[in-house]
Amino acid sequence: MKKTDYFSLKFEDDKLIFLDQTKLPFKEEYVETDDYRRIAEAIERLEIRGAPAIGIAAAYGMALAVKNTGTTGLKETFEAVYKRLERTRPTAVNLFMALEEMQKVFDSLNPAEDAYRTLLNKAVELHNDDINKCSKIGKYGLNIFLKKSSIITHCNTGKLATGGDGTAFNVIKTGFENGLVNYVYADETRPLLQGLRLTAFELGKYGIPYSVLSDSSAAALLRSGKVDLAVVGADRVALNGDTANKIGTYSLAVNCYYHEIPFYVAAPTTTIDRKIACGDDINIEFRNKNEITRPNGIELSPGIEDAYTPAFDVTPAHLIKGIITEEGIFSFPYNFIK
Repeated sequence: MKKTDYFSLKFEDDKLIFLDQTKLPFKEEYVETDDYRRIAEAIERLEIRGAPAIGIAAAYGMALAVKNTGTTGLKETFEAVYKRLERTRPTAVNLFMALEEMQKVFDSLNPAEDAYRTLLNKAVELHNDDINKCSKIGKYGLNIFLKKSSIITHCNTGKLATGGDGTAFNVIKTGFENGLVNYVYADETRPLLQGLRLTAFELGKYGIPYSVLSDSSAAALLRSGKVDLAVVGADRVALNGDTANKIGTYSLAVNCYYHEIPFYVAAPTTTIDRKIACGDDINIEFRNKNEITRPNGIELSPGIEDAYTPAFDVTPAHLIKGIITEEGIFSFPYNFIK
């Protein structure tokens, strides 16, 4: 097995197999389950993370939930599982898109159909669609390079976050494979360190030269002139182009704007929420304060009663040079109404 053959999730022998990302980079441990409840917990615990991967996992969970359910009580089971999965993470729109797609298939079932197989086929379709979208995002992303460039990125957007090779990470990887990426700077991404633990893990897998930096060091790095481009992912994009991504992305965008460094977002069109006009309408998830005050159960400062814990922030559209999708690169001013 090549070192680049790792994956975030796959479906095999009627089970979902996923990489427990909370164990990375120290241990590559895969979990097998046919229980939607375990999948829901994995999404909540960030064992499965990244907007596209969350949606795919939820789709498989919907199918597995009806695997051993007879026609009696099938509708009630489906509805209960739908509600359980939709409350796992509130910000990533791909989750709700996937659940809605599974709902459409369920509603169209006829009595003679095997509900499990029909729903599973839809989940596989969604998974394959994301693989295809990731590939196209990587190829379209080549157009942002005007020369061999050094890039800064935030959080994790590779295989670990998607069903395919990634979004922003795949732009970086494809650029590197085409001789267009010189070096990558990966923000550590506080408080859960997805950049330090996960993006560094993936960059190392592909042999891409990189450094990690504290989020608070980004402005100083940009001022140094060592960065040519910024490329990040997204968990939800509003119709006007306002974009929700991991907390700290907004700060990076502001700093890039000030230092006149092009700031790009890479995301599939499934991440565009066509029901909301702007970033003010995006539901931002807040995490447990212990992720800041007691990481891995270690008390850093006894006596702290509260913490400000948004998992995401919203970057205004005018700060974004372009949004790279599987349909091409959109530029400001954005208008995704089609």
